[in-house]
Amino acid sequence: MDTPLLPDDLARFGADPAAAFATNLARVHARIAAVCRRAGRDPASVRLLPVTKTIPARVLRQAFAVGITDFGENKLQEARDKQNALEDLPIHWAIIGHLQRNKVKYLVRFAREFHALDSLELADELNRRLDAAGRDLDVFVQVNSSGEASKFGLHPDDLLPFVERLPSFPRLRPRGLMTLAVFSPDDNRVRGCFRLLRTLRDQAVDINPGLAGLSMGMSGDFETAIEEGATIVRVGQAIFGTRPTSDALYWPGFAPNSK
Repeated sequence: MDTPLLPDDLARFGADPAAAFATNLARVHARIAAVCRRAGRDPASVRLLPVTKTIPARVLRQAFAVGITDFGENKLQEARDKQNALEDLPIHWAIIGHLQRNKVKYLVRFAREFHALDSLELADELNRRLDAAGRDLDVFVQVNSSGEASKFGLHPDDLLPFVERLPSFPRLRPRGLMTLAVFSPDDNRVRGCFRLLRTLRDQAVDINPGLAGLSMGMSGDFETAIEEGATIVRVGQAIFGTRPTSDALYWPGFAPNSK
């Protein structure tokens, strides 16, 4: 089901969004492979999760056409609307942003993974809703590794007690830990966030072996994250170009319509 692109889409993504996405996707995969070689890792050990927030559903059809089938969304309402518009496509939906408990009933209807589990109350609500729906959900426990009040996630000191409680929620399938690094040009500060998460993961797997994954790294820092052990990198702007929002950043060479 093709949906015509609007003039705003062409202005933002270029005359051929599919070609631009394919080119950018290849560049990101090449960067992942290069950093894995430097770090002595198998590129197959790192999964790329494209972040599709603010990309209209009609444009995401272009992304799907070039082989992007995993879509990561920060806001549940936006993801829900897109899923309704794209329900004819076999898309793997991942919710990667903070979730309010009153929105859980919507998430369990379509999401296959959730990267922002950060409270027992949320775990309980997810488990209850999933049990009623007769399904399970892959989850990553979010940790606030930067110590910034503006970020969600468990305090590092609270992680292990939280992990000990996870078996109480059998519909949740723990897959790893997730974090957002500090936004800074100082690589040492960014790297410190990722190293902390890796250290916490190494402790957490002694309690729950399912928590082996590390969901960390975005367009501006995913190479550092891979060097520190990331198994999933959440990349949006390096594939789809800059966002027309307050969190938009410019990554040279990756915006399809860059000047």
